[in-house]
Amino acid sequence: MDSSFVVWLTTNPVMTWLIRNVASPLDPKIFKATNGRFTSMGTPTMPMVTMTAVGRKSGLPRAVHLACIPKDGDHLIVASAMGQEQHPAWRYNIEANPRVEVQLPGESFMARAELLSDTEKGAIWDEVREIIPQMDVYEKRTNRNIRVFRLVRVSSG
Repeated sequence: MDSSFVVWLTTNPVMTWLIRNVASPLDPKIFKATNGRFTSMGTPTMPMVTMTAVGRKSGLPRAVHLACIPKDGDHLIVASAMGQEQHPAWRYNIEANPRVEVQLPGESFMARAELLSDTEKGAIWDEVREIIPQMDVYEKRTNRNIRVFRLVRVSSG
């Protein structure tokens, strides 16, 4: 499928609503249950991760399914919220408690979420936009600084 069509499809208002309201609650469950092989849309077409963080207010586990960028043995995740004006809730959760569980295809591990500085973000932003082409649309939808986090594997102890 043509990548410009995929970007259009996944960023049009109807699909954005479906992703936020249908896929977002289902995908972490499907991804974990299938050990990272499937989402609500079928087999993932880009690198994906389900990250589970502790809710900063509730103290309960909160899972979110995100595109990721493998980088130097770690994984980068982008707090784009599909270009909404507000940061995604998971950003605040991992800033309050950076210890998270990460589910990738075929493996699960604990990690520490680290916020990239604006300089670090600038150094990898072209790569982010290449791997996640929807980011061009998301950037146009918002004026906020879209943050990037590095998920660094930690020992289970």
